[in-house]
Amino acid sequence: MNVYLDYAATAPLRGEVLERMLPLLKENFGNPDSLHAYGRKAAYLVTEARDRVASLLGGKPNEVYFTSGGTEADNWAVRRLAAGAPFAVSAIEHAAVLSAAGLRGEHILLPCGADGRISPAAVEDAVRRGARLVAVMAVNNETGVIQPVKELAAAAHAGGALFFCDAVQAGRSCDLKVLTAVSDALSLSAHKLGGPKGTGVLWVKRGVRLAPLIAGGEQERSLRGGTLNVAGIVGMAEALALASEEREAFCAHTRACRDAFEDHIRSALGDGARIDGGEAERVPNLSHITFREGGEWLLSALDLRGIACSGGAACSAHAALPSHVLLAMGRTPEEAKRGVRFSFGMETTAEETRYAAETAIGLLRARTK
Repeated sequence: MNVYLDYAATAPLRGEVLERMLPLLKENFGNPDSLHAYGRKAAYLVTEARDRVASLLGGKPNEVYFTSGGTEADNWAVRRLAAGAPFAVSAIEHAAVLSAAGLRGEHILLPCGADGRISPAAVEDAVRRGARLVAVMAVNNETGVIQPVKELAAAAHAGGALFFCDAVQAGRSCDLKVLTAVSDALSLSAHKLGGPKGTGVLWVKRGVRLAPLIAGGEQERSLRGGTLNVAGIVGMAEALALASEEREAFCAHTRACRDAFEDHIRSALGDGARIDGGEAERVPNLSHITFREGGEWLLSALDLRGIACSGGAACSAHAALPSHVLLAMGRTPEEAKRGVRFSFGMETTAEETRYAAETAIGLLRARTK
């Protein structure tokens, strides 16, 4: 049996999304910057998609900027918001944010607790130290822990700082309007939602100054050069709309899968398996487990048995390094190498969940004999 449990890395392209995109890859292929009929048609479709995204985020069309994905959106926000001022990012951010912070320069690193959550007190301290931009993700991409965004944003704003929220892992399970209501900027990625790879969104609240990251043209209100990916943009709007419509059903289904999976693992392995971030509120589709006998061997063994999962963030999966998220949560370097991330989707079945759990249990028991 082949079982895909890596939806946090990417989700399959939905049929409804592909149907909307295909005409834009064939007959309606115009450049939206062209003045002729082909270009006008493409420009109309981009405008329509921008309106849809803005409505789904509870914002305005001129607050939506299309990008090549979550990584570009994160870089744009971290490197260009409150440019030149001191800033802070959390220690558990995605590599896109942490790497962008390193390029921007010296910054404050916000610590997290053992449960993987950032505290408002940490943000208050950073603001007192001069931070004028605070970046904290909505949902951690490894553990699935939900951050107290409302409280963190309030602490940033109380000290005069902007608040940027990476919401890439929140798009299927969280109310994005709640996040934009308290944030100054927010990033999304289409392929986490069943949309196409290579398309993302940076939402920036009206009145917040944003400097360009990519030069080369007058696209995106002269703030991002480059021909717009019309098919990807239309596909992203469709995927985001479907995710919004199906959020309740998605949460119920994936929670049932995750809970059954974790219950099976814990009942069989006891304290040989630790649910990372299990003490905090988590999104229902993600489970990160540190196994006492885990490691790269387990990922390889599961793969050979048809089970796709990961050792953490997909962007870091090829590096045999301790998880920076688990290290920030107080784990030892050795412990931080033994985690496995299982993530579930609407397509995941109870049979697949059971097979994956039983296979992992069997491999780990055999390892200890």
